[in-house]
Amino acid sequence: MKLENKEFGFDNFAAEMAKLKNDKHFDYLVTIIGEDFGPEEGLGCIYILENTDSHERVSVKQIAKKVGETDYVIPSVLKLWHDADLLEREVYDFFGIKFLGHPDMRRLFMRSDFQGWPLRKDFDMSPEKNQFPMTDEPETDWTSEWNLNDCGDLVETKHRLLDDDDFVINFGPNHPSTHGVLRLRTVVDGETIKHIYPHLGYIHRGMEKMMESMTYPQTLALTDRLNYLCAMHHRHALVGVIEEAMGIELSDRIRYIRTIMDELQRIDNHLLFLGTCAQDLSALTAFLYCMRDREHVLNVMEETTGGRLIQNYYRIGGLQADIDPHFVENTKTLCKYLRPFVQEYLDVFGDNVITHQRLEGVGYMNLEDCINYGVTGPAGRAAGWKNDVRKNHPYDLYDKVNFEQILGKNCDSMDRYMIHINEIYQSLNIIEQLIDNIPEGDFYIKQKPIIKVPEGQWWFSVEGGAGEFGVYLDSRGDKSPYRVKMRPMGLTLAGAFDKMLRGEKIADLIATGASIDFVIPDLDR
Repeated sequence: MKLENKEFGFDNFAAEMAKLKNDKHFDYLVTIIGEDFGPEEGLGCIYILENTDSHERVSVKQIAKKVGETDYVIPSVLKLWHDADLLEREVYDFFGIKFLGHPDMRRLFMRSDFQGWPLRKDFDMSPEKNQFPMTDEPETDWTSEWNLNDCGDLVETKHRLLDDDDFVINFGPNHPSTHGVLRLRTVVDGETIKHIYPHLGYIHRGMEKMMESMTYPQTLALTDRLNYLCAMHHRHALVGVIEEAMGIELSDRIRYIRTIMDELQRIDNHLLFLGTCAQDLSALTAFLYCMRDREHVLNVMEETTGGRLIQNYYRIGGLQADIDPHFVENTKTLCKYLRPFVQEYLDVFGDNVITHQRLEGVGYMNLEDCINYGVTGPAGRAAGWKNDVRKNHPYDLYDKVNFEQILGKNCDSMDRYMIHINEIYQSLNIIEQLIDNIPEGDFYIKQKPIIKVPEGQWWFSVEGGAGEFGVYLDSRGDKSPYRVKMRPMGLTLAGAFDKMLRGEKIADLIATGASIDFVIPDLDR
């Protein structure tokens, strides 16, 4: 999708965005992209919106207004789309843009005492200029809201996050049920949850910043290290946006193989999800069953890619290598093997009375809220939201194969679990439709030694294991990207925890976290 940005001007921005949401039904805020557009335009944001009825997408560009010598501001859209909460805080964290009216303008990934805005073009990254604090991070019970007064001056209003009598429990950053270094500051009243404040960034590696100094082929290695269970999907999005910008026409063989590999990767992801969901609820047998069968999936992928966790298979213009001579036969054997074993996961865990008691009615989130909070993937489809990118914005062969978009109706953790079960069957269906029909042809369309992308801005997204994963590319015609922004699958999921769990019990946090498929390196980047 080549971006043709709408621009409304600072004074009209809030009203025009409200019209897009309320009058034209652009009810899904896909992402907010902060960017330093250069000395002429300065700092600003690009908003990508979708109409969930027609699946039409639009992009809006808004340049930040400079106030005083150092401050930049844009009106917040949090009251229109709730997933803007963490998305705007991310932009503030990396660019220093203050969003007017946002009640919680704290840093999101960086430490609260970090100095500077690391994704600005003038940020000095030399170690001499950036001595990272070595002490414990200071904590505060207060946050800031910024607004412009009648004189146009920036005014700060302090809001209290925690009251004197609030009892706070930290889940993470070292806790098995948070699937990595995710910290959830949980305010409780007895065993009832009052608020959840996600605290992110413990493994933030600055991948988007690193990509700005890399050539396009060099950037590919970073994608596999995000959600390592969706390495194919992440790299697919990055090569997809580059190939679309360059106008590269792929052979049918490449498209067939990519579609099959994506679905094998989805099965890999879902098997580990099912296993860890059971393990989080103390059911070890189901975890061992899933890990047993996941090994067979990885064996089939490894014979072609050479990797198990880090795949390194997709390239700009095709594939790293052709499929192994035994790939077709082994994939068909795998599909035949897996089908009966999926029922086993239900027999030992999914249909257990304890599982139903722990997951049914827990972490409830209705359709409207899922869209408003950007809860994509199986978690959103559990509420009946038809958000599958493979259906709404098909790529490769997804418009040529028959598969069902699995939807729930109970909007709870049990439906999220069952959707993962049923999506394994759908992935097997897709693979079986393609595996005997892979055409002859090139597995790689040769590119120039130095790849340069034409000037422009593009967006490309895929359906990852946990939801929509997208990549924004701003090219200035050079061999390196001017700006790359990745839409992680997990960020909006983590941002919805507070809504899902307010009024629930502490044990329900663990159960809901088990049903939400997030991996922290994808979230933190």
